[in-house]
Amino acid sequence: MRTGTGRFPTGPRARLRAGARTGVRADRRLRDLSGWIKPPQLTAAAFGALILVGAGLLSLPAATEAGERAPFDTALFTATSAASVTGLAVVDTASYWSGLGEAVILVLIQVGGFGIMALATVLTLVVGRQLGLRMAVRTGSEAKVVTLGEVRQLVTGVLVVTVVFETALAVVLMLRWWLGYGLALPEAVHTGVFHAVSAFNNAGFALYADSITGFAEDPWITVPVALGVLAGGLGFPVWVELWRFTRRRAEHRHWTLHVKITLVMTGLLLVVGFVAFLALEWSNPATMGGLDLRGKLLTAFFQSVMPRTAGFNSLDFGQMNTQTLLVTDILMFVGGGSAGTAGGIKVTTFAVLAFAIYANVRGEPTVHVSGRRLAEGTTSQATTVVLLALGLVLAGTLTLMTVTPFTLDQILFETTSAFATVGLSTGITADLPLLGQMVLVFLMFVGRIGPITLASALALRRRPRLYELPEERPIVG
Repeated sequence: MRTGTGRFPTGPRARLRAGARTGVRADRRLRDLSGWIKPPQLTAAAFGALILVGAGLLSLPAATEAGERAPFDTALFTATSAASVTGLAVVDTASYWSGLGEAVILVLIQVGGFGIMALATVLTLVVGRQLGLRMAVRTGSEAKVVTLGEVRQLVTGVLVVTVVFETALAVVLMLRWWLGYGLALPEAVHTGVFHAVSAFNNAGFALYADSITGFAEDPWITVPVALGVLAGGLGFPVWVELWRFTRRRAEHRHWTLHVKITLVMTGLLLVVGFVAFLALEWSNPATMGGLDLRGKLLTAFFQSVMPRTAGFNSLDFGQMNTQTLLVTDILMFVGGGSAGTAGGIKVTTFAVLAFAIYANVRGEPTVHVSGRRLAEGTTSQATTVVLLALGLVLAGTLTLMTVTPFTLDQILFETTSAFATVGLSTGITADLPLLGQMVLVFLMFVGRIGPITLASALALRRRPRLYELPEERPIVG
């Protein structure tokens, strides 16, 4: 039966065909859009927009306890630190910012912790429809998701893991502050939720001027916070794999190489940090020296977790030995797991480079790990990440040494903490000049979106080479 009149049919089939044509046109527009908006650029732009919006909100008079407009540089630094889940601060969070300001910081932490990366991954897959080399570089270093079929699982997994961990953390911390320290229930809820979100997202923002130092020997505070930091720092792919592992039959249960490397390296770095803190700070009267054995073990465990890119501290880093600061620099630089809330170069990057060196020393043409051969280009990608990271930290350190009177160990600690989005500090952040603070802002921004992502975003296109030059080997070493 013909429906409608004239040349404009309006029946169900006609509407279906019209919808299909509209969908095709929309798909073409998305493909055209993906031609000039690359995933790295999209990630950088979205992250920058989040920071600017946060800085604008923190600049409102209602965002401060004094009811006065915060200087824009203070608002920008705080917004960048929160969105990049770093934790460095130029003002005391609890006394300077009002309830509105703390709420803005909390939202920035939550969105910056996983939202921007998940959103950029979804848009990458939907708009691009396939991973080219530039997309593979981007998602390989951040999202680890390569198929449209996994997008829904990624987003659902991120939400479920986040809600479960943050809720559990908030309940434990709230009960402890309410029943153990006598805080009023509303204040205990506020404090518990804030620190739970900050811990799981590896932010390190605290509502106490001395961070967690006042609770250094309280396992009901330090252990949940440390476990929350570890959970967020493992990365979402690890938790997705753990969830899949529990649903598989026994004969089909096996770990992916990424999960194996992440779990083993996480455990190894925890042991190294734990032993190093105990050995180097055992007799330091300004840190562990006055604690009993239980207190020393607890604080050593807590501080071995925090360099995995969370800025909570139960000891004063300004009073630690230079050797301890150097060990912490290394732990911060390595960071945590990929595609999670941690920063640094990531444990998988560090492991791949170590395996490549080992294979090269043995004269092996390929890198083998746990019965698998690493994909071509993985080693060069890891090398690029490490060299870019080292270059950025070195440049930031040299700049701060030029404009500040602080020592090398203090400045190196600060720049590494900023780039690795850790948030630990020796106490010099608030005393840095404006230029020094802007250097840290830049390092936090770059450290969050990743060196390869930033480098790819700056490149307008990949220039194909239509020819090859003669090969020649220079003298190495």
